[in-house]
Amino acid sequence: QAMEREVSAAFGKGEPGEILSSAFKLKVTREDICTLQQLCWLNDEVINFYMNLLMERSKKEGYPALHAFNTFFYPKLCSGGYKAVRRWTRGVDLFKQDLILVPIHLRVHWTLLVIDVRKKTIKYFDSLGHKGDNICKTLLQYLQDESREKRNLELTASEWTLRSLSPEEIPQQTNGSDCGVFVCKFADSISRDKPITFTQEHMPYFRRKMVWEIIHQQLL
Repeated sequence: QAMEREVSAAFGKGEPGEILSSAFKLKVTREDICTLQQLCWLNDEVINFYMNLLMERSKKEGYPALHAFNTFFYPKLCSGGYKAVRRWTRGVDLFKQDLILVPIHLRVHWTLLVIDVRKKTIKYFDSLGHKGDNICKTLLQYLQDESREKRNLELTASEWTLRSLSPEEIPQQTNGSDCGVFVCKFADSISRDKPITFTQEHMPYFRRKMVWEIIHQQLL
């Protein structure tokens, strides 16, 4: 009940620009938090903050080593090629990670790309069931460039498996607004090496839970 009160207060009256949470050099305002209300589209701020919470959790023992790019990485890579994002991994060795998450915004839809460095797979998760084979190829090319640049090593493309998951394999949204929550919860399960078991019915609960997690900067 205390949690419910906090969530309702966050959705309540107040200055849209009021900062309700600040960490990881990111700020989340009341206006940002309000994108977690039912049937609203999540914005970059909420998704990036949540990805950072996942990275923070992955530092604990028993979790896969995780790096999550922010939502501006993919458009930058597409518009400027490897040169434009070469410096995004300063201080991060992608090839020492177990998992790499790339949240992707396709104009009016959020999807998730997951690189499993251990298994040499690149998988695309879309809660509307669209294929992202070209997105997988773009990220494999990025990994090849990154390997050449940072390790002076050629990455053998033929050793990697690229795949868009089908609607039968992962839960699908039944409305036009929950894609961002699906992306965050796909990322949550994957970053724990756990199967994805939720459905559309869990979305209202997940939205409220995410408000609490962002405000308290900790995952439940």
